[in-house]
Amino acid sequence: MYYATHEAQGRALNYYGYNNYYGYPPLQPLKFVLVHGSWADTSFWNGVATELRKMGHSVYVPEYPGHGSDPNTNVTHAQITKAVADYIVAHKLRDIVLVGHSFGGSVVQKTAELVLDRIKRLVFMNAFVLGDGQSVAEQFPPPVQQAFVQLRHASKDDTIMLPFSLFRDAFVNLADLALAKRLYSEIRPEPAKPAFEKLDLKKFYSLQTPRSYLYLTEDNVLPQGEGFGWHPHMSSRLGMFRLMKSRGDHMTYFRTEPALLARKLYEASRD
Repeated sequence: MYYATHEAQGRALNYYGYNNYYGYPPLQPLKFVLVHGSWADTSFWNGVATELRKMGHSVYVPEYPGHGSDPNTNVTHAQITKAVADYIVAHKLRDIVLVGHSFGGSVVQKTAELVLDRIKRLVFMNAFVLGDGQSVAEQFPPPVQQAFVQLRHASKDDTIMLPFSLFRDAFVNLADLALAKRLYSEIRPEPAKPAFEKLDLKKFYSLQTPRSYLYLTEDNVLPQGEGFGWHPHMSSRLGMFRLMKSRGDHMTYFRTEPALLARKLYEASRD
């Protein structure tokens, strides 16, 4: 009896991602490909990737043009998508859970068109789900769109740099001021062109690939309601999908609560 209880406790702990103390594998080992969003690079996923690996999963984090160590800001959405698809093919990855955060949602949509046979499930994590012919930029209210256009035109290299006040209240609203300043110091201007490109998504909307939406409920990047927002406005475009929710804003919990987000990501991704 003690052994059975001991075993059940071990499996429960592992299932919820707390640790591997009893040495059991996770209920379903998965293969994650994590795609970051704007004003970020692959380091954005460091904490969550570490926690997923502790749970026994394989994790891959591709970088794309105009981000990370690439100084070129004259990039297109198609180049970004191709880079992610090429990474998946080059690493011989199959049966993957392809995860997109924020702008990464639009990348996941287009990448799915290119490597459909390699994908097990799509997961959108407070991510843009564009309708056919839409751009990321036009998902924001008109005043924000206008502000982005002004910031784009004011730059010397067709980029958009968030003002700290917007970053603090919209992107990291759960962070204290010290953490908000530290996170802000780590971002760089975002290439503007990909966000303003209108994407042909007819092929994406013909796909039957399983998909999930993981909604972080305190995210203030998009206004809640009034024809905007992450859920249900974006998520409902997926048709049939699995919905998971967690506390979190747009960026803070990726740094401060990675174990929580890893557990919710597993729940959104498992069969």
